[in-house]
This record gives sequence, C-alpha cells and structure tokens, in this order.
Amino acid sequence: MPSRKSPAPRGTVTLALLAEQLGVHVSTVSRALSENPVGVSAETVTRVRQLAGEQGYRRNAAALSLRTGRTKMIGVMVPRLTDVVLATIYDGIDQTAIDAGYNTVVVNTRDRPDLQRSRLDLMLSRQVEGIIVGDSRTDSNLISELQGCGVPYVLVARRMPREISVSTDDLKGGRLAAEHLLSLGHRRIGIVAGDPHASTGAERTLGFRRAYAAAGYPPPDDYVIPSGFDVRSGREAGDHLLSLPRPPTAIFAASDFAAVGVMGAMRDRGLEAPRDVAVVGFNDLDVASELPTPLTSVHSPLFDMGALSMRVLLSLLRGRQVRSRLLQPTLYPRASTVGTSPGRTDADPPRRPEIGAKSARPAQVP
Repeated sequence: MPSRKSPAPRGTVTLALLAEQLGVHVSTVSRALSENPVGVSAETVTRVRQLAGEQGYRRNAAALSLRTGRTKMIGVMVPRLTDVVLATIYDGIDQTAIDAGYNTVVVNTRDRPDLQRSRLDLMLSRQVEGIIVGDSRTDSNLISELQGCGVPYVLVARRMPREISVSTDDLKGGRLAAEHLLSLGHRRIGIVAGDPHASTGAERTLGFRRAYAAAGYPPPDDYVIPSGFDVRSGREAGDHLLSLPRPPTAIFAASDFAAVGVMGAMRDRGLEAPRDVAVVGFNDLDVASELPTPLTSVHSPLFDMGALSMRVLLSLLRGRQVRSRLLQPTLYPRASTVGTSPGRTDADPPRRPEIGAKSARPAQVP
C-alpha cells in the first residue's frame, strides 16, 4: 500500500490530495465519502474515510450544493429556543432531520414581525430546502412572504387558515380543562389566555370558553386576560384576576409557565391551590408534576409534534400530497385542582389561611 504523507494543514485537504495518498482515482474518493458509496468496495470506503478523518478533510458544502442543487438544510423559525416547549419541539424536528440525512438551522424571532422578515431572509440566503415555522401569527405578514419565496414550509404548534400545519388540538385541550373544572363545581373562573395573535392562545381559550358557555356559565370578558406564555405574564394576569371584587375560584392558564406565575401570585396573597383557587395549565411539562403542589395540566405531545412536522415537510420535498395533522391532548389531574372543599360555593371568596395555621394538601392523583 502507498505510504501516507504527514497531515496537511487543516482547510487545505482536497479530494485530489486524498486520492494521491491512497493511489486511487479522485472519483473513487468522492464516491467513498458520499452517503451512498455505490461501486466502491467496503475496504476502500474504510480506507478513504479513515484517511479523510486523519487528515481533517471537510466536505465543501457550497461546492456540493452547486453540483447537486441541494443543500440538505432545513430552516426552523421559533420565537425563542430558550423556551422548553419550543426546545422540545425542535428536538423532535432535528432528530428526524438527522435520521433523514438533513441538517437544521434554527433562528429566534422573538415573535417580532421585523425579526421574522430578517431571519427569513437569512435562511433563504443559506438556500434551505424547506422551512418549519413555529411562530406564525395573525398580526404578521410572514405567511404571505413564505408563499412568495418558493420554498416548501410547514407550520408547527401554531395553525393558520388554509396552511399545512402539525399541532395539538388546542380547541379540544381547552375544552378538557373546562370540563375538568366544571366537574369539580367551579362556576366563576378566570382565564390567563395567552397571546391572542397565536393560535395556541386563541384556540385554547376559545375551547375553554365554549365549554363553559355550553354549560350555562359563560366567562365574562373581564375574567379573560390576554398574556404571554411565560411566568412573569402569568403572575401579572394572576394578580389582576385575584384582585377582582369577586375573584375566580379556579384559573385556567394557556401554558404551564403562566400557571406557575398564577400560583406565585396566589402564594404572595397567602392562597393555596386547590383550597383557595384551583389552577390548570397547558402542555404538561416535566416541571408540572414536580411542583410543591403538582399542577393539573393538559398534555401536548411536543416531541412527536416536532418529529411529525419534519416528516410532513420531507413528504412535501418529495412532491407528495400532505395534510394538516392534529395531535390529541390529554388532561392529567393533579393536586392543583383535586380536593376542593365540598362545602364551598361560588359566592364564597378565596379564604386566607389563619396565621400559623397548617393546611393539609391533597395527595397527587396519578
């Protein structure tokens, strides 16, 4: 076998150099390093790849895309990847992309229309083959801009009319939360409604309100507070609801983090869930079951949602017919709602604990 030369400086290793050191044709090296090394023996593939690793060879993605017309790159747009909900969805997207031989690039838009535009331009400049959009909003022109860019796209988590999307059935999730609180006897309820420009907030709230209206207890508008999906927004909305002349006996929050903020506002008033105010969240994050008072929450299959959105986009890229998908939510009752005092009525205001008094908390419901 030909002797090997000392490694070349990183960044200067070429297919021709590898071929010279191995005593084979350049095309053989190229095929051996491809995803489908057709026409090259297993022994040669091993030799080529071993030397390429030793020499620090890196494939020129730009040159490859010029030859093949493909970048194998998928763009992902989210409001903020620091949000565990979005990070979990992205994890499903990225894992599925890797399994299919694609890479992903993710951008944060912070739900700002101006950043959506510039981040979209950035991804298009990198010649992404498709885009998964996790920040569609009714007050943004992003979708119309996507329609004109010629790149296939799929919405994830959020929905828009006449657009292909993969999301949880948020209307049903809101209804499940309402039916749970109705079954516990709650009639005067508050809603931390999330962002009204995002389908997640709008549909969860709508599903909840419809169920209460159908039961004969339509929530007044002043008990429905638009908010963000974060802890601080939940605390602010909770403060408002708990300051009403007749505070709600239960609060539904459109996200778990907003529900945590509500429980923080309750704590500062000396109130406890569910004895004083029952609380329901949405998404069923891992933290929900680990809180001092475990949080009743509507489970949304976040990882599966991300994975399925990637599979739908791959189908689009292959020219197949696709349709929107709704994943099914499940409500998990926990200590933040179960165990409400049976003698309590809606006319009763939330009770403050007596100074020094100890109150028993109900056991968690599996």
